[in-house]
Amino acid sequence: MRLICGILPVFEFYAATLRYNNLLDLIQTSRFVRKTMPDLSNGYNDEAESFIASRSSTIGVSVVRAWAQLLPAGTRVLELGCGDGIPITQTLLREGLNVYAIDASPKMVSAFRKNFPDTPVKCEAAEQLYFTEQKFDAALAWGLMFLLTPEIQQIVIQNISAILNCGGKFLFTSPREAVAWTDIRTGRKSVSLGASKYQILLSSVGMSLIAEYDDEGSNHYYEAEKE
Repeated sequence: MRLICGILPVFEFYAATLRYNNLLDLIQTSRFVRKTMPDLSNGYNDEAESFIASRSSTIGVSVVRAWAQLLPAGTRVLELGCGDGIPITQTLLREGLNVYAIDASPKMVSAFRKNFPDTPVKCEAAEQLYFTEQKFDAALAWGLMFLLTPEIQQIVIQNISAILNCGGKFLFTSPREAVAWTDIRTGRKSVSLGASKYQILLSSVGMSLIAEYDDEGSNHYYEAEKE
């Protein structure tokens, strides 16, 4: 009996040590996964707080409002790269549209849910769109496309064509010129494919470029329609 009582504390100590070592392994693995997984938010999850604090509440509103007013009330709109929802989602909702939103940044999605708790939002990247089983009558990507590589921009355009009903509208921003630059917030490369290339990509997936606009912040807009 004394032998068994003497063994039990040793066994319990060994089991506790094993659990502790397993926990350390789990923590290290978790850190490794976080470091090696690609940042689908393109650096904007780390910059979420500063971006939200500095985002203008007026730039882009006039063009988006005018576009939204041409859509029937209740139109299902998929917004890509929604951020915290202010001011773009806010504008769409005020115009009576039915918004579904996505953003690749968990911090942005969290802020969005606080601002618009009744609006559906998912934390996912535009190139990994899981809304493909649903159809929409419009889609919007404000300040997103040029953050993506040319290859991913093409995938996003393909995804949008797949989820739009015939006659559906797609509005997105990117400079009219084909140009690359460094994002001053994240230090990452931004790329505009230029109007001619966007027109080719849209046409290749059954969409037509029907209009272009500029706003007070010198943002260039492309409006496309699903044929």
